[in-house]
Amino acid sequence: MTDTKSRARPAAVILTPSAEQRVADLMARAPADAIGVKLSTPRRGCSGLAYSVDYVTAETPFDEKIITPGGTFYIDAASVLYLIGSTMDWREDDFAAGFVFENPNAKGACGCGESFMV
Repeated sequence: MTDTKSRARPAAVILTPSAEQRVADLMARAPADAIGVKLSTPRRGCSGLAYSVDYVTAETPFDEKIITPGGTFYIDAASVLYLIGSTMDWREDDFAAGFVFENPNAKGACGCGESFMV
């Protein structure tokens, strides 16, 4: 008999403490039917794919599920391959605020930073 031990696999995306706090802030004022926040990469922009973060109201099979201190964070199953190894941060300054992604899979990005290509 072989002893097979399962080990937890790392999350596809690492959320910084600032991103986790932003998820918590979003969930604190989420619509009543929201069960979490979901990251996806729809096709749009000059480079092909964009990052999109939205409320989610139901779990979808095969989506990646990450439990954070402030709420559940989902990654769209069709987007996981484009995001493996990425870090998601929340940054604010005097002029802008938003999620920022460090994605080792991105081969290029548009000049405005809204979209990327793999």
